[in-house]
Formats: sequence, C-alpha cells, structure tokens
Amino acid sequence: MNTLLDGWESIRGWLSIPLFSAGTTLVTLWTLLYLLFIFGLMLWLTNKLKDWIVLTLLANSRIDIGVRQATGTIARNAVVTVGFMVIVQTVGIDLSTITVLAGGVGIGVGFGLQTIANNLVSGLIILFERPIKIGDRIEVGHVNGDVVDIAARATTVVTNDNIAIIIPNSEFVSSKITNWSYTTRNVRFNFPVSVSYREDPERVRTLLLEVADAHAGVLKENKPDVLFQEFGESSLHFILRVWTRDYTNRPGVLRSELNYAISRKFREHGVEIPYAQRDIHIKDGHITVSTSSPSATP
Repeated sequence: MNTLLDGWESIRGWLSIPLFSAGTTLVTLWTLLYLLFIFGLMLWLTNKLKDWIVLTLLANSRIDIGVRQATGTIARNAVVTVGFMVIVQTVGIDLSTITVLAGGVGIGVGFGLQTIANNLVSGLIILFERPIKIGDRIEVGHVNGDVVDIAARATTVVTNDNIAIIIPNSEFVSSKITNWSYTTRNVRFNFPVSVSYREDPERVRTLLLEVADAHAGVLKENKPDVLFQEFGESSLHFILRVWTRDYTNRPGVLRSELNYAISRKFREHGVEIPYAQRDIHIKDGHITVSTSSPSATP
C-alpha cells in the first residue's frame, strides 16, 4: 500500500510541475490534461445536442433538412465557444491576459482565411434563404448540372456527363444563378424550325403540333404551341414551344428527338426545308452577289 501511495504522490508531483504562466496563473501538465478531458467531453455532449436538435426537436417541422442541420451546427458552435471560455476560467486562467496576443493572431489569420470565412457565411445564407437546394437543376457560369450536396464551404454539382464540380458557396451569393427548378421542374423550351415559302403555314403548324403531341416527354397538361416568327430571306421561320418535366436536365436530348421526328414528319408529307443559295452575276466586269432560295420561286 505504501508503495502505491508513494507512486501516486510521485505522479502528482510530476503532473504539478509548472510548464508556463498565463498572467498570474501557473499552468501545469495536470491543468492541460484537465482541459483536454473537459473539452473533449464538451465536444461529445455538443455533438449529441446537435443530433437532438436536428433529429428530434425539429424532426416533425416543415423546415428543410439543410436548415435544420445549419441550426444544429450554429447551436453547437455557440455552446462550444461559451463552454470553452467557462472551462478556461474555472482553472484560473484569466483570458484578458491573452487578449492582445489573440487579437494580433486573429488579424493575421483573418486575412489568410477571409476566403474560407466568406464561403462559410455564404453557405449559411444558401441554407437559410434557399436560392438553391439539393435536387435543383442550376446553371452558374459555364457549369450546368444538378445540385447533389450543399456543404459548409462548397456545393457539389453533377453534370450530365457525371462529372462532379465543386463550386465555392460565395459564387452562389455574388454571381447570377439560373435555377431551372426553383419552383417546379416544369420548363418550356423553344425550338426553331424553317420551311420553304411554298409551304402552307397552317399545315406546318398542324404537323409540328402532331410531332409534339406524340412525344412522351412533352407535357400534355401544358399544351405545346407554334409561333410564326418571321418571313426570312429564304424561308418561313417558326418556333415550336413545348413544356417538359422529364427533360429539364436534358434539353439537348429533347431537341434532338424532336428534330428527328420533325424531319421524318416533313418527309412523309413532302414539306420542303430550304437551304440558302447565292447567285453570282458578272456584268461589265463587275460581280453582283444576291441571296435567294431555290424553293422560293413558285
């Protein structure tokens, strides 16, 4: 027994050796071990607090999961900050003694981490204002894809080629964003079509509507329509307007399928698609170029 007591007293004496001073307080190895234990315990408890807020307190609310997670994270960080200050004060370390040093270090770190801080704040703005959310089809800069993850620092967008692009959150706050599915995934696309001057515009309109109605990806509740855009130099210009939900993230595929169907329909009904033609006239050594269509002449 005396041996154990002597060993414990030896360990206590070794742990009580001063390492440095913080103001008027001597910091020992025992003080550091105590701080590490209490701080680790606080981190574990605050993680449980975050999970309780997200999965229990706000579980039955209509708040989006991203906002619930942001709320839990903010609450956790606030408790950790206050708890750290209280724990340090309980061991007798006066925080005012390191205020000047912390201020100088904070300024230097602030300049170095201002971009990261900007992205973190932008992430909170995105989670609360929700200009974008997971599952949205967006276009920002030259990137077009689906939002699959919104993290604290960056947002992940996956393109149609299955390429994941990590975009800093500040881009969504400072740049112009096109959100194709902000309110609904129903989107209208416009596809230009040109035919010969010999064709009847009403007949062309009927054929285009038949093509749109026959396509499974074109919404039936939002009727497609055809606009007679203008009389061109060598053709009549129309615009086929269709609504879709399934092809919101694949407009190029829808355009291709409709173009195939339009070409097939026009061939079946003898509708002529014109091409530009240039006539060159040479007279008295001067060249005159005029544009015409071979199908424009009755």
